[in-house]
Amino acid sequence: MAIERIAILGTGLIGASAGMALRSRSFAGVIAGWDPKRNEVETALRMGAVGEIATDPVTLAKASDVVVLAGPVLTMLEWLERLAPELGPHQLVTDVGSVKGALCAQAAGGYNGPEQAGFLPGHPMAGKELGGAANASANLFEGAVWLFTEPEGAAERSAQAAALAVEWRAWVAKLGCRVLDTDPVRHDVLCAWISHLPQMVSTALSALLEDQFEADADLLPIGGRALKEMTRLGSSPYSMWRDIALTNTDAIAHSLLALEQRLAHIRENLKTPELREEFARANEFRLGNSPKKS
Repeated sequence: MAIERIAILGTGLIGASAGMALRSRSFAGVIAGWDPKRNEVETALRMGAVGEIATDPVTLAKASDVVVLAGPVLTMLEWLERLAPELGPHQLVTDVGSVKGALCAQAAGGYNGPEQAGFLPGHPMAGKELGGAANASANLFEGAVWLFTEPEGAAERSAQAAALAVEWRAWVAKLGCRVLDTDPVRHDVLCAWISHLPQMVSTALSALLEDQFEADADLLPIGGRALKEMTRLGSSPYSMWRDIALTNTDAIAHSLLALEQRLAHIRENLKTPELREEFARANEFRLGNSPKKS
């Protein structure tokens, strides 16, 4: 079963980039989009991310082979519930969400049965600090990892949905991604450390610097490249991260606590050899020479 029609629900940065990437890699079928913000989907149309604009997302989903959920996590949870009774075994729903445990739990029972639409949870490890279709790029996923977290019961999905899942994975690879599989719990813990924690650190540092130097902004440029790199993610809007914080709270809180303890250790050892050991450990990670990686 070939994918002939793709629906993208949410044509912001990731959704629009997915549409542009598919088209640039010679996807010949129809890519239609819907977004609650009319200006976003109109921008996606102008940029070639979608070829059609839908006014009713449910009608669009029902007419599509593959439905890509590309909104905030809480919105995708709502869409999974809403679409489950509307779709059939000849269709596949996938997503690009940064949290997988909550989505897989929501989909349980409503997808992947012999008479139900398939659900293939996915997460491209790619993005920018600025969202919106205007910042989309056909090459956003080039060289990135695209994680899939097959939920329990996936083996029971219909033959049609299974074939669509295989083909969608193949298209993801064509986008220039390295495809990896993991389980939802492991995914959320891993992403808390390698994605969500860096965002929270950059946000905290940026807010702290704003508090310290708001009245003396001329001092900030002397920070140079290091400061720009450390605070780049601080430009990310709250709307992009609220749902992640709400649905992956425990894992993020655990990583933040561990970082707080590490920073306290450094603070307490600024004049001891322990500081040198911290730099040595950091150098090992950056250079990929840690014994744990062998």
